[in-house]
Amino acid sequence: MFRSRRSGLVRRLWRSRAGGDGGVSCCGVSEPPAVSPELRSAASAVLKRLKEPALGALLEAVESRGAAAGGCVLVSRLGPPPHLLLCRLFRWPELQHPGQLKALSGCQGAGGADSNTVCCNPYHYSRVCGPESPPPPYSRLSPKIEQKELDFSDSYTEMDASCSLRIPVGDVSDTSMSPDTNKQGRWCSVAYWEHRTRVGRLYAVCQPSVSIFYDLPQGSGFCLGQLNLENRSEAAARTRGKIGLGIVLSREPDGVWAYNRSDHPIFVNSPTLDSPACRPLVVRKVMPGYSLKVFDYKKSCILRHLPAPTEYADGPYDPHSVRISFAKGWGPCYSRQMITSCPCWLEVLLGR
Repeated sequence: MFRSRRSGLVRRLWRSRAGGDGGVSCCGVSEPPAVSPELRSAASAVLKRLKEPALGALLEAVESRGAAAGGCVLVSRLGPPPHLLLCRLFRWPELQHPGQLKALSGCQGAGGADSNTVCCNPYHYSRVCGPESPPPPYSRLSPKIEQKELDFSDSYTEMDASCSLRIPVGDVSDTSMSPDTNKQGRWCSVAYWEHRTRVGRLYAVCQPSVSIFYDLPQGSGFCLGQLNLENRSEAAARTRGKIGLGIVLSREPDGVWAYNRSDHPIFVNSPTLDSPACRPLVVRKVMPGYSLKVFDYKKSCILRHLPAPTEYADGPYDPHSVRISFAKGWGPCYSRQMITSCPCWLEVLLGR
């Protein structure tokens, strides 16, 4: 009976490859790349070392495509890196080296090279969107580029909607802006915007990481799906439907990271995304499954000693804020020249 249940879990894992990130495009789900004999053999060896509860947790993460990331799936470090093998099998077949992966902030089993075990849950990792890896900087706005006239036909009256946790209304109150929140050490506040209109109150973040999403089956965080707005534009309504699992913002020792959990790109602007001496407007495109360090603490310290730009091409300059647009980019390659032309975007206000 035990072997039968275990074999059933393994078979379901192999069948679930069709839902992995490697076989999904924005237009739908396609057949995943064929598994090489070498990868099949090595991955099978890893799965054989997992006990039934670990296989169940892995299956839940893979079948939900990370919506229910679950706990760590620990396995001994034998042979090729187990987490690299399962990330190649279920998410990114083109991976070549563990250095291309970043353990997410909630993963407790990534460990160091000297650890005897490692977490092999592929949805506890992301691809690293670094300076030397794709995708490259999306756009650099030059003063020589002709600015197009902005279309602000979709303008609304600002309202103070309630931004609540992803729990049934009435079960608990929204305490993100309570006096106790400041005592707990708020490190950032998040504002949600549709075009030029802020929707809801500032959402205070005290925990090391926060999920910002439209619809998340499990977990809690800043639920954008519960924010209402009268006379919402069609563009905003369509874009909200693409937010899905959204993003995860995490405060880490070297800076603030954003992980794109959705099925569509996000676009990020931050004062620390480029060299402090250069300081142009840089918007980075972050593909699904990638993480980007959206705010660098060391670069921020350098910025403090530099004069603020006299002309900033995308609105008021704030050296402690990050802007993230869902699905829609802005800059010289788009008709949207400014972030306020994007249907759905976030303003992350970092503590000083």
